[in-house]
Amino acid sequence: MRAGLAVPSGAHVSRLQVSGSDARGDPGLAMLVLFETAAGYAIFKVLDESKLQEVDSIWKEFETPEKANKVVKLKHFEKFQDTTEALAAATALVEGKLSKNLKKVLKKIAAKEAHEQLAISDAKLGGVIKDKVNISCVHSAMVTELMRGIRNQVDGLITGLSTREMAAMSLGLAHSLSRYKLKFSPDKVDTMIVQAISLLDDLDKELNNYIMRCREWYGWHFPELGKIITDNLAYCKCVRAVGDRVNFAAFDLSEILPEEVEAEVKTACEISMGTEVSEEDINNILHLCDQVIEISEYRTQLYDYLKNRMMAIAPNLTVLVGELVGARLIAHAGSLLNLAKHPASTVQILGAEKALFRALKTKRDTPKYGLIYHASLVGQTTPKNKGKISRMLAAKASLAIRYDALGEDTNAELGVETRAKLEVRLRHLEEKGVGTLCSCDFSHVVRDDDLS
Repeated sequence: MRAGLAVPSGAHVSRLQVSGSDARGDPGLAMLVLFETAAGYAIFKVLDESKLQEVDSIWKEFETPEKANKVVKLKHFEKFQDTTEALAAATALVEGKLSKNLKKVLKKIAAKEAHEQLAISDAKLGGVIKDKVNISCVHSAMVTELMRGIRNQVDGLITGLSTREMAAMSLGLAHSLSRYKLKFSPDKVDTMIVQAISLLDDLDKELNNYIMRCREWYGWHFPELGKIITDNLAYCKCVRAVGDRVNFAAFDLSEILPEEVEAEVKTACEISMGTEVSEEDINNILHLCDQVIEISEYRTQLYDYLKNRMMAIAPNLTVLVGELVGARLIAHAGSLLNLAKHPASTVQILGAEKALFRALKTKRDTPKYGLIYHASLVGQTTPKNKGKISRMLAAKASLAIRYDALGEDTNAELGVETRAKLEVRLRHLEEKGVGTLCSCDFSHVVRDDDLS
């Protein structure tokens, strides 16, 4: 845990900030220093405030432990019991909140020495302390330099805590805090979607290669089967169950194929023109079928997982463009937050960068759509209206992405409402095209009866 935290701009800064001409605050008040470490909270008392008058030379007073002990003295040290307690304190400090342990320590100080000021490194935290515990807090450039000096000589200032123990506590807290941030960071949750859609695309490529190889390999033995069974998974299941084509005549395939297709397969196996293969060849083909079936089952499971994750993380985007297109947009941008930063015009052509730069280089028309082309709303319209629908869909999807990434609600009401409006607009465009075609002037067309 660092003692010097970033000072956010806010209402508390004005009342906590101390001017350079009066770095000590009220000269009638003594000063305590709240210093946060990975091992616990340390409260120091400033012994000689005259040495802190020159901000630029404070570092000289902390060059050695002996000098540092003449400036500040440890008044109280509240040690953490374990890493869990240290993590809770660290997360509270990062969020500018007052943890239970710190509040307890500060109340003791307020009860004993209410007249003393408290130097803190975070102005926002100082405002919370002032409101909750009613302790006068001070934050200035002098306090920042003072904290830096204490941090430099912390091993000599805090007694009863070895350097090795402090290093172990710091390392443990760093790991715990990193895991906490990784778990709850909105930027990292969509990493699962990026990996899942990438793996899904890889599985599709592998499945296509395996199925093509299986059909070609077994096609030497039973070529007619490939034309009868068009479904790839059903084809591999039939081959895996039966093996040699002579077994098709007596084998029951009712669980895999419809009745009429099963009858056609049994008829074809009796007059097949395929070549005979050895049992070793059949075994290798069966192993390949096992791979296809296993990968297909895993792909189905992965798709369900991706669909659930998309509905949890980006429900409005999923409703508008579908889980696959939405996941590809997130993967292409790198994260949901990065995608939310893109304007609608970029979302529209995301995935068509090569075509865009090629068009700009050759001074031709730029592409109208990229990955968004595969959305169902774009797919169901006529080629003439695809560009218009893509532009409208990208504009609404951009709003949905920002709502999903930055909004507090996790429902899909915005996406459902927007999709309904887009479908109405799509119907108007289609009807307008049909109406224009029907209203054309055919008076110039010569009819057959006029020729007579």
